[in-house]
Amino acid sequence: MTAAPDTESPGTETLDPRPLDAERWDALRRRDPTADGRFVYAVRSTGVYCRPSCAARPARRENVVFFASNAEAEQAGFRPCKRCRPDGASQAERWAELVARACRLIDEAEEAPALGGLAEAVGMSPHHFHRVFKQLTGVTPRAYGAACRAARVAGSLPTSASVTEAIYEAGYASSGRFYEAAGARLGMTPTAFRRGGQGETIRFAVGACSLGAILVAATGRGVCAITLGEDPDALVRDLQERFPKAELIGGDAAFEAMVAQVVGFVEAPGTGLDLPLDIGGTAFQQRVWQALRAVPPGRTVTYTDIARAIGAPAAVRAVGAACGANPIAVAIPCHRVVRTDGALAGYRWGVERKRALLRRESEEASR
Repeated sequence: MTAAPDTESPGTETLDPRPLDAERWDALRRRDPTADGRFVYAVRSTGVYCRPSCAARPARRENVVFFASNAEAEQAGFRPCKRCRPDGASQAERWAELVARACRLIDEAEEAPALGGLAEAVGMSPHHFHRVFKQLTGVTPRAYGAACRAARVAGSLPTSASVTEAIYEAGYASSGRFYEAAGARLGMTPTAFRRGGQGETIRFAVGACSLGAILVAATGRGVCAITLGEDPDALVRDLQERFPKAELIGGDAAFEAMVAQVVGFVEAPGTGLDLPLDIGGTAFQQRVWQALRAVPPGRTVTYTDIARAIGAPAAVRAVGAACGANPIAVAIPCHRVVRTDGALAGYRWGVERKRALLRRESEEASR
């Protein structure tokens, strides 16, 4: 049986002047599972080292020492805790493996698997499995299955004999279920998507702003693309590749006025952009993009912050992928996402543009 760390008495906490240790102490007090793997802590009075998320009673701050790895802790003479087993797979890692297995089962199933069957396959109760799956992926097993089937439809629409055939081959029990969400997932009707946008009218215009060339495109539902770059022709080619058979037409005077509004927003993000957006994307991407739109100008957040905001703290990498897939620059402000250390991460339209946008927003916010 593992000896429990000392119980902390009120008023005995001593603040560590080192910022890194202060951050680790805060994570330890919160038993933050996302800190597992980043460091371990040891308790001098017990000779044991643990994960930050260990459920053992809290120790006195003066008895706690932090290490970057298990090896460092063991070299200092501490032994692994038998409760949280820092020298083995973490609970988060075990859950991630089980959820990954469930995702493969959903991906490979011809029809949507029942919750009970999925839970039994990974050795968990249905309620616990549902909670863990949503925590790690940001969506429920049912929503994940729907996204997988929608992706299958999108992949097979161009080659299937008919839209109906693609829908049933993807595992839908009825076409009605698919059509309920088709517009949001594909950005247009299934028939138009199958034909590379054939029958869909997309208005677009290319202009110039302080960040270079800017392309704005819109369907009848709203703005579907705001892209930035050096070469205006390259921006148009990218739009054509996305919808090779759509009717791409230059904007009229009213559309040009909307483009001017978008350019004004790029130059002064604090003014806001009061235009409808045709966001599209998967259910998970939509959750990420909506969370991004809630970040005010002049503020930055981390990928971890966004993952927590959508209720999926373990889905940090998936959040990064959703940011990279964002087709609507600035209006969906993925440029406001930075790394945990504050450094600028990659940006679809170039890190220098990201830096310029953040600098501009910071200056506006400080006025």
